[in-house]
Amino acid sequence: MTVRKVLGDRDAATYLGGVLVSGFGDSAMLLVAGIWVKTLTGSSSLAAAVTFCVWAPALAGPVLGTLADRVRRRSLLIWTNAALAVLLPVLLAVRSGREAWLLFVVLAVVGAASVLSDAAEAGLVTAAVPVDLRGDFNGLRMTVNEAMKLLAPLIGAGLFLRYGGGAVALLDAVTFVLAAAAFAALRTRELPPVPPAEGWREQTAEGIRCLRDHPVLRPLVTVGAIAMVLSGLSSATIYEMTEAGLHRPPAFVAVLYAVQGAGSIVAGTVAGAVMRRVPERVFAAIGLLLFTTGAALRAIPSLPVVLVATLAIGVGLPWVIVAAFTAVQQRTAPELVGRVAATAGTVIFGPTALAAALGAGLVALVDFRLQLAAVGVLGLPAAWLLLLRGGSAGSAESVPADAGSADGDSAQAGSTQRKRGVLRPADAVEDHQSDLRDPRPQQR
Repeated sequence: MTVRKVLGDRDAATYLGGVLVSGFGDSAMLLVAGIWVKTLTGSSSLAAAVTFCVWAPALAGPVLGTLADRVRRRSLLIWTNAALAVLLPVLLAVRSGREAWLLFVVLAVVGAASVLSDAAEAGLVTAAVPVDLRGDFNGLRMTVNEAMKLLAPLIGAGLFLRYGGGAVALLDAVTFVLAAAAFAALRTRELPPVPPAEGWREQTAEGIRCLRDHPVLRPLVTVGAIAMVLSGLSSATIYEMTEAGLHRPPAFVAVLYAVQGAGSIVAGTVAGAVMRRVPERVFAAIGLLLFTTGAALRAIPSLPVVLVATLAIGVGLPWVIVAAFTAVQQRTAPELVGRVAATAGTVIFGPTALAAALGAGLVALVDFRLQLAAVGVLGLPAAWLLLLRGGSAGSAESVPADAGSADGDSAQAGSTQRKRGVLRPADAVEDHQSDLRDPRPQQR
């Protein structure tokens, strides 16, 4: 079983452990921060601003990704987590609404550090996780994150009620210490960063161009952004659907979130196995159709149907995201992985908050069932275009980048050529690791 192989690989398992503990602390802190601000200030708008502080740094993804490519990624992850561990105890000074600004500042820093860490991790994965395990690793990582979203908020809320927000901040600080220790324990041989021959602006632009010009990454990331926009429109209807459609109290939304989380756990567990059997564009299209079909089915006022549809959303949406970021890791030159991954993150997740706000406004203007049906309808052309564009790009697909293997670099040099940071097949060389007729990523 490939999941056992991932857990049996020392570096992969250690890396996953770092993701586990840091994800646990962040999930607990994010929920509690909103409750904390609401308790201190009595303002719902200020409590909602917590989410904005965490997500806003994603807009600076290309710049932060450039930083991740200029230094050793393992060292960057160690020091970033250590710095956050020192920063979080500052929140012990928050005791009234007058100090609430400290929460916003700290959370904005945590959000920026998360974007930076994600970019560094995308590059480090190629060094720490074997090629044939990377798809399974990314799926397991999503499983771990979703599991933490189910457990951590409950534990964080309990700590907040019993000991206050400071206790949760200390818990988050401890998880950052453990994450730093996990990254320090990695035994991977990371190649030194390529000395920058251009300025910061030119390097950032190079990462953007790489994503824009890549025939495989561009449609996958675009569909990921479409999926997240549709997710914002869909999720905005959840309270109206629960009350007007299912005739259940608002608290029932927690049940739906739990069902969706369970679907995401399943999705992450089987993602690698499915990706080995279908091309990545097909994998993403299946995920998109599962998600949008599930969203449309939630317009039916039947509890069993809504539960099954919610499970489908939990499975489908993560598949779209896993496909996009796995492709980035596989098909980008090692020295550009951080920039391209961070840019992809900005494109995919940047519009999410705007879409959620638009969805909330639409709920007040139109029947929620029409909104959900529209999500289902819009998913069809997006999936079709992905399959069409992916198929036409099949002959130009790039050889997956085994970025972290120092042993494989010289062997790959003869069969690939670099152009704008993308690894492309040279001439008609046949490589058993890159069948150009099958565009699926070579799984890690």
